[in-house]
Amino acid sequence: MQRLFAFAILISSCLVTAQVAHLEGSQTQPSQIRNAKLETVSASGHLQQQISTYAAAQNGIAWIGYAVPAVAGHGTICCFDGGWQERGCCGTCRLESEHNSFSGSRDDCDDADTKSLTVLYRVEDKKIGSIRLFSENCAIDAGGVPVTIVTGADPKQSIAYLGTLVTRDGDSHLGKRALDGIAEHADASADTTLDRFTAADYPEKIREHAAFWLGVARGAHGYATLKKLIESDPDDHFRDKLTFPLSQSKEPQAEEELIHVAKQDSSSRVRGQALFWLAQKAGRKVAGVINDSIENDPDTDVKKKAVFALSQLPDHEGVPKLIEVARNNRNPVVRKQAVFWLGQSNDPRALDFITSVLVGNRQ
Repeated sequence: MQRLFAFAILISSCLVTAQVAHLEGSQTQPSQIRNAKLETVSASGHLQQQISTYAAAQNGIAWIGYAVPAVAGHGTICCFDGGWQERGCCGTCRLESEHNSFSGSRDDCDDADTKSLTVLYRVEDKKIGSIRLFSENCAIDAGGVPVTIVTGADPKQSIAYLGTLVTRDGDSHLGKRALDGIAEHADASADTTLDRFTAADYPEKIREHAAFWLGVARGAHGYATLKKLIESDPDDHFRDKLTFPLSQSKEPQAEEELIHVAKQDSSSRVRGQALFWLAQKAGRKVAGVINDSIENDPDTDVKKKAVFALSQLPDHEGVPKLIEVARNNRNPVVRKQAVFWLGQSNDPRALDFITSVLVGNRQ
């Protein structure tokens, strides 16, 4: 699984001359919506029923949404689905664009930390067809379609409704976007809801997506869930997918758990994946764990993965260690693997070593 990050893009000239609707009236600030047939209504009754009633009343394409407090500590959510931007925000996003393109530029996006999340649902044929997520500092060009904003929406009801859109079809784009939305909520009920979708009776793609967000966005609770899953789930294929979100957790214990998995997990597949993600982190401790696997892991395939992990250490940190493995390791398969990755490194030290080996073989 590849980590899901979007890019901050600045567009130099403003192409939009439409009316700007800046929605206010609560501590949770919605995104700015431009070029829309805009209506605001108060939350009434249950949010799911209110959205369903709205959808059933539409005769064409329309959007309905609301703002809720966002999970702390992440950057802007703007024109790209399912990702944060580390800098400010992008240009004005076209709500109806299939490619999430821009229609203008902005210079009022200094705060890159999202405080509120706008969740927008696209209605087509009287049902919800897609979901888009935006930060409060991201402007939206609605393309002239009707947009209704529900003020005072209950975050718990929002999470519960999004959960109903996660079906057991593992390839459902709508379901994955619903999981994205759940993960971005500040409310603690998002934690237990994501936990539910990691259960074994859900398709693996849904389980993996929920686990990803537990590691990336849900702090100590997410780490605790991942630790439990990676240590106890019977499915090795699923557990090897957990190594990536575990590597992305900001909890201080997460790296130690990943080291523990790399050293002691019963599955060679899981140990190998843990080594790979450890290699994305620099430092003596990580290099030591990888070296230990090369020397002591009982599985040659894991040893080969550990050699590859050395080659992935940042700033060519692994080159001297690869040279040492190529010279001294007792296993000829491992030595050959080390020479191969040295050859891929384009590092002068690796070239000197390989040249010396070739010259020595000729003498």
